[in-house]
Amino acid sequence: MTDPTSTIGHLPVKARILIVDDHVIVRQGIAQLVNREPDLDVCEEAGDADSAIAVLREQPVDLAIVDISLPGTSGIELVKLMRDAHPNLPVLVMSMHDEALYSDRAFRAGAKGYVMKQEATEKLLAAIRKILNGGVYVSDRMQTVMVQRFLNSGVDETVSFIDNLTDREFEILRMIGQGLTVAEIAEKLGRSAKTVEAHRANLREKLGLKRAAELARFATQWVERGN
Repeated sequence: MTDPTSTIGHLPVKARILIVDDHVIVRQGIAQLVNREPDLDVCEEAGDADSAIAVLREQPVDLAIVDISLPGTSGIELVKLMRDAHPNLPVLVMSMHDEALYSDRAFRAGAKGYVMKQEATEKLLAAIRKILNGGVYVSDRMQTVMVQRFLNSGVDETVSFIDNLTDREFEILRMIGQGLTVAEIAEKLGRSAKTVEAHRANLREKLGLKRAAELARFATQWVERGN
């Protein structure tokens, strides 16, 4: 990270931030919040993974804030792409999705922090600064969960069927549980219905379910439990 306290002439050098979110209003809201800070500057915005990768080819940034639900390539997959192409670029995942469902995957993909969009603005700013300073940001709630997992490590309660799913299968399972149809899932992901059906078939096989109705019922109960 560029030292925010250093100067060029009389102007402070601000940390350059890229926001990746498919909602323009969300991007603008985050940018307005961040740009009020004397040491931070939203230098670029992107609405999808391809645009974000294109930005990074053209200019360096100090931090990327990435939403999970992007059209086409998901935010989790984008984090992996960023890590592979720019291993020193820290990424903060910011999403409306419950961190209990997604934070583990985000961190495994290479993210340095996870913040839910419902969090107060000071939480976002705290996460940005902690990551820029070389740290990792998790909420107090997730810190407690991690401690409990560590204490229970003798009995492996953290490994479940979810660990056997790919990130795309995980995402589709959540959408099925939310009641989305194959066509709606295909539209959200920017994929064909045939591709979504193939993922559904893989999910049934991995979960030991024979029929689509069983998968839908399982996914609904899983989402309702918040697992």
